[in-house]
Amino acid sequence: MSDAPPLAGYHHLGITVRDIDASEDWYTQTLGLVRAFVEPHDNDTGFARVLTRSGTPFFLGLDYHEEADRKPFDPRRTGLDHLALAVSSAEEVHAWAAHLDALGIEHQPVLEASDPMPLAMVLFHDPDGIVIELIWTGA
Repeated sequence: MSDAPPLAGYHHLGITVRDIDASEDWYTQTLGLVRAFVEPHDNDTGFARVLTRSGTPFFLGLDYHEEADRKPFDPRRTGLDHLALAVSSAEEVHAWAAHLDALGIEHQPVLEASDPMPLAMVLFHDPDGIVIELIWTGA
C-alpha cells in the first residue's frame, strides 16, 4: 500500500516534434484531433500547440523547442517509449487499421491475443517515428 496522495487520471502528454506544422497536420488528419490552444514555453525558446479530440478529456501537446536536436525519435533513448491510446472494442482496432490504410499510413497487422488478457492492437509511427499503439483490452 502506498502513502502517495490519489491521482485523478491522465491529463495530457507533451511530445517534442521536429516539424510542428507537419506534426499538427498529421495528428489532425490521422487521429481526428483539433487545436485547442497554443501555449508559450516559460523560457521563451518555443511553444506547444495543444490538440484535443472534441468531446473527450484527451489533450496532446506538440512541443516546439528552438534548440531541439531534430533527430528522429528512438525508443531506446531515455524518455518516451510509445504512446498507447485506448479504443472501445476489437472491432474499433480493425476500423482504425482500415482508416490508416485509407490514409496510406503504414502499420503493423492487427494483433489479437487472449494471453495475458483479451486484447487487440495496431501499431504505427507518427512523422517523428514515435510508436503509437491503438489498443483494446477486454474483460
